[in-house]
Amino acid sequence: MNRVLYFRKMQLPVIDLLHFKLRPWHPDDAMALVKHANNPRVASNLRDGFPYPYTLSDAKKWLKMVGDNRDDIILAIEINGEAAGGIGLHGLKDVYRYNGEIGYWLSEKHWGRGIMSDAVAAMVEHAFTKTSWLRLFACIYENNPSSMRVLEKNGFKPEAIHRKAVMKEGKLMDEHLYALLKDQWTTALSG
Repeated sequence: MNRVLYFRKMQLPVIDLLHFKLRPWHPDDAMALVKHANNPRVASNLRDGFPYPYTLSDAKKWLKMVGDNRDDIILAIEINGEAAGGIGLHGLKDVYRYNGEIGYWLSEKHWGRGIMSDAVAAMVEHAFTKTSWLRLFACIYENNPSSMRVLEKNGFKPEAIHRKAVMKEGKLMDEHLYALLKDQWTTALSG
């Protein structure tokens, strides 16, 4: 089955976890998005498409893009009834069609509580049980060891360091590539 058609027919999931839930973004998340995304420490770990400062206009543009997107799984991380972060799975095309890139961010207010590790675990399970992806990967900047630990806790392995591959905030940095294969994930679950 064509993966893109599969996603077009698929409803975005709502995944309830102990202290938060993953759910589709809503247009009324704009103010919460500004509140939690407008932080230089959050933006410094993400691609430049995630701006700082993060304005209401940026939030509305993002929410429209997400609402129109039918190819990827892009969810809000809702904590105490408020969107306080995001997580997404983005499928690649052509010969890379069995690969999905996972990306995520969380309000600094909620760092260090295990939320992101649990969110990544839930998205990995969703990807490997509900999609045709066989490999998930993430690219993490050298200055973000916390995110590397989140991936490692979820079975991702370092595959490469792309030396001086990222220019962020005027600094040339290494990018660490982590990946997890479906058969490794399945083996870890059964073992």
